[in-house]
Amino acid sequence: MAGQFTLFDIPSKAPSSTWTPNPWKTRFLLNFKGLDYKTEWLEYPEIKPRLEAHIPNPPNGAYTIPTVEFPDGSYIMDSRQIVEAIEKAHPEPSVHLDSPVLHKLEALMNDVMGALAPIYIVSIPKVLLNPSAIPYWIETREKFVGMSLQQLDEKRGGQQAWDAAKPFIQQVEALLKENQEGPFFLGKTVSYADFIWAGFILFIQRNGFLEDLYNVCGDSQLHKDLIEATEPWHKRNNY
Repeated sequence: MAGQFTLFDIPSKAPSSTWTPNPWKTRFLLNFKGLDYKTEWLEYPEIKPRLEAHIPNPPNGAYTIPTVEFPDGSYIMDSRQIVEAIEKAHPEPSVHLDSPVLHKLEALMNDVMGALAPIYIVSIPKVLLNPSAIPYWIETREKFVGMSLQQLDEKRGGQQAWDAAKPFIQQVEALLKENQEGPFFLGKTVSYADFIWAGFILFIQRNGFLEDLYNVCGDSQLHKDLIEATEPWHKRNNY
């Protein structure tokens, strides 16, 4: 499939770059595959108006990022659907979607993100979002959690959120240790699992909580090594 892809991503405050985990997965993928792509930045209120003509029935009924326009003009939304389509069209180098480690990690990510939601839901509008996106974020997230962001922070945020996430993070760490050759989940072999976890670490870093993450890790060096090893595919993060 020759031609250029378009990655739809959410900008951050200047200097704008990728920050949220799901777009990171797709950007890692495009960089790793060496595919020609450009980025179109959409603030949260712009996502549905820009994409609804191309995806009349979005997954789970919501318009989300990442979305990718393929060279043939088709649009695919949702990082999992995107990677499956790109892996099929461009099988080499493979990202090993059949890896048992990947399926275990994907399940754990739901637990990690759920436990840390009181941390990042509160921090994102303060640290990362442009002014035009902040009202949308606050309105939708307060509706989702059923309380104000201040109440969420007071009732469920801080160290208790990290304590809740700790056992799941350490299970991820155990997966990283399964193959002693490292630094990737599959030892010396890069896979989509690496993009998921490295994207999460970069997300936490952008929110200013990297040391908090490392404090609940049993061996923070494993995660530092992964970020360093995946650097060739996350250094392009802003175009």
